[in-house]
Amino acid sequence: MDIRDLLEKYKNGEIDLTDAISQLNSRDVEDMGFANIDTSRLHRTGIPEVIYGAGKTTEQVKLIAQRMYEKGMNILATRVTIEMYEAVKTIIPGAVYNSLAKTISFKHREEPCGENYIAVVSAGTSDLPVAEEAVETARFLNNKVITVYDVGVAGIHRLFNKWELIRGARVIIVVAGMEGALASVVGGLVDKPVIGVPTSIGYGSSFQGLSALLSMLNSCASGVSVVNIDNGYGAACQASLINKL
Repeated sequence: MDIRDLLEKYKNGEIDLTDAISQLNSRDVEDMGFANIDTSRLHRTGIPEVIYGAGKTTEQVKLIAQRMYEKGMNILATRVTIEMYEAVKTIIPGAVYNSLAKTISFKHREEPCGENYIAVVSAGTSDLPVAEEAVETARFLNNKVITVYDVGVAGIHRLFNKWELIRGARVIIVVAGMEGALASVVGGLVDKPVIGVPTSIGYGSSFQGLSALLSMLNSCASGVSVVNIDNGYGAACQASLINKL
């Protein structure tokens, strides 16, 4: 219930003070027993409530998505399976699944985005699941996104073929595994914020992305910030906030 409607009901004597306070305290949370949906997160932070699928059952993801759909909320679910998507699709036929990013997305209506754009740059094709998670998230948050894939330092000339496109971005997300050097390379050549996303791609001594994470954290390029390993979602949220400043 909108706070204005709630106050009008109290003013008109339709509800008493105790009931009004109770509803006011609970209006921002949709309690499902096994989950509490933060219905006011978008207005409070600029980033809406999102379903993190890993660790949840298919039924839990379906029920959360259904409640959000009924509340008129747009839906993004990350780290989901095809089984979760099939379950969600039975109640939200317009839901879209990105099998590479492992995301489900649905919007009640599309909203226009500005001309400023986010560039998502990946070092290798093996990094694409994380890069695509960033792309899906950034687009869900109403950002224009361009992608530049498979331009890692092993063939650095590939990067410069797309250089003007990358430099034109308002903020750049760089996704890289192995030694994670691409974030430093890009950061040393642009005047835009660079968000590094280390991935768990690499051989044994990469330690499931720890080597790339440490390389990015130790970057000598100014303007490079870093999110956690494989966290394309987090990078896109930060990029969206920067893009909309």
